[in-house]
Amino acid sequence: MPVFSQPAPGGKLAMMGRGARRPGFIRQLQGDLLGLGSAARSPRTRALRPRTEDADRVVRSVCPYCAVGCGQLVYAKDGKVIQIEGDPDSPISRGRLCPKGSASAGYVNSPLRERKVRYRRAHSSEWEDLDLETAMDMIADRVIATRERTWVGPDPEDPSRKLGRTLGFGHLGGATLDNEENYLIKKCFCALGAIQIENQARI
Repeated sequence: MPVFSQPAPGGKLAMMGRGARRPGFIRQLQGDLLGLGSAARSPRTRALRPRTEDADRVVRSVCPYCAVGCGQLVYAKDGKVIQIEGDPDSPISRGRLCPKGSASAGYVNSPLRERKVRYRRAHSSEWEDLDLETAMDMIADRVIATRERTWVGPDPEDPSRKLGRTLGFGHLGGATLDNEENYLIKKCFCALGAIQIENQARI
């Protein structure tokens, strides 16, 4: 019995003989009633391979985007991220990721991603590249200078009361800092005399 395919470009139905591929619903009725196997496959789908097949290593991570802290599996090959998927062992997300988390591999591999320290001096319109050690030294020097300039020892209203603090700088943490990191940051900035300390300890 001949089987008719989809309309041809000319607008007429093209008749196929017995050797042609049968429609999916017929294949499903003839042995794959749930439509989970051969009825849902074509030569093209059978040839598909997972993106993670070539990975030489997988690392567990946490999505950096929001407060949920979804688990991720990061697949890498030759030191480069090739795919990021949800971690089914995560008690928080159980293998699921939102569109932002699913697209985070593009963020990692984006050609627009900055990989150097960029610095623009005061009143300058140009950016310059700094090595990390130079940038960290500049930050440390400015923290120390600001602390010395804005340090409040005795209370101006009550000299017998020692304040030992500064309002010259503060700290705002990021969403991907965990509780242990925030604990150490809090101790560090308290030791420096800062009282304006905030974080987003989400994970």
